Amino acid sequence: METALGRRGFLPEADPLIRFDPDSELARLDALGHDLPHLLQDRGFRASARRLTIPALPDGALPRPLLRLYYVRVGFLASAYINQVGQEPATLLPRNLAVPLSDVCARLRRPPILSYDGYALYNWRRFDPDGPIALGNIDTIQDFVPLYDEHWFILVHVAIEALAAAILEAIARAERALPAGDRDALNAALGAIARTVRAQVEVLRRIPEKMDPALYFKVFRPYIRYFEGVVYEGVDAAPMTFRGETGAQSSLVPALVAFLKIPHRPTHLTDHLADMRRFMPAEHRALLERIEALPTVRDLADKEPFNEALEALAAFREAHLGLAEDYIARRVRDPLGTGGTPYQTWLKQLIDETRAHKVR
Repeated sequence: METALGRRGFLPEADPLIRFDPDSELARLDALGHDLPHLLQDRGFRASARRLTIPALPDGALPRPLLRLYYVRVGFLASAYINQVGQEPATLLPRNLAVPLSDVCARLRRPPILSYDGYALYNWRRFDPDGPIALGNIDTIQDFVPLYDEHWFILVHVAIEALAAAILEAIARAERALPAGDRDALNAALGAIARTVRAQVEVLRRIPEKMDPALYFKVFRPYIRYFEGVVYEGVDAAPMTFRGETGAQSSLVPALVAFLKIPHRPTHLTDHLADMRRFMPAEHRALLERIEALPTVRDLADKEPFNEALEALAAFREAHLGLAEDYIARRVRDPLGTGGTPYQTWLKQLIDETRAHKVR
């Protein structure tokens, strides 16, 4: 855990690139990104999008920040095309979008669809570069709609991810303490985790401050919907299906589950969560495997700090479920998550199993 990830949580090791070199052909994508929320107001967007000339990535090795910004720009364009609000979901992604999206995603070792990393982890900038990565000092780089509600939705997630740095630092301390059987260090690490998760809960609960439920459900949530049976023209003639952007693609909660060794019973839910890892950055997947390989802290730590960490995680899940009910469940008969999942039943199961793991 002694990595850049530990210093920034699961956010990039440096602030995301916010624009390409103005003298580069890639700068055209910045202009498209700026105009996208307004272009999507036109029902004829798809026809004009098929005529776009998307600059290709140069051959050879490229800086990771440049690849990430390219992925954000092209990923948003592709999801805008497939899931344009007011239109039926498209089943063909035209060559001019499919080829560059598939290229950058292959270089990033991830499926060719905009996921949580492109929607949130790489999609922020600081107003004051010396200030915190926190609400009030961050803004988005790219959006689907010209409404602050979407900015806020994304930025709340970024602020929560920034706080996760303290969680990874605590797990690193526990990793060093385990071989020595240092109970005090383990207790301190668990206390830091519980405090941090509770701080994240407070940030999560701020979503209603600046995000209207009706706007979320009808105006911008459809853009992060899954791709179902989509042919990537010029890439593969076989229709492909990919999960949509969802918080389940964040590595934060899986890291906590792995560290605390919470035993979730095998179900379609656990299969779904395992599948979500395909959409995480490769370095996140590697870190999760490392955390999973750690010995359990449950038998060495004291009861109170271990249970406090579990209760904090359960509270986080409850806050998430409450928001999902307010923003989704009340507006549709059979609510599904953007990943296409029956999240209500699943989240309740996760909450119950988290609390069941407490030391009695």
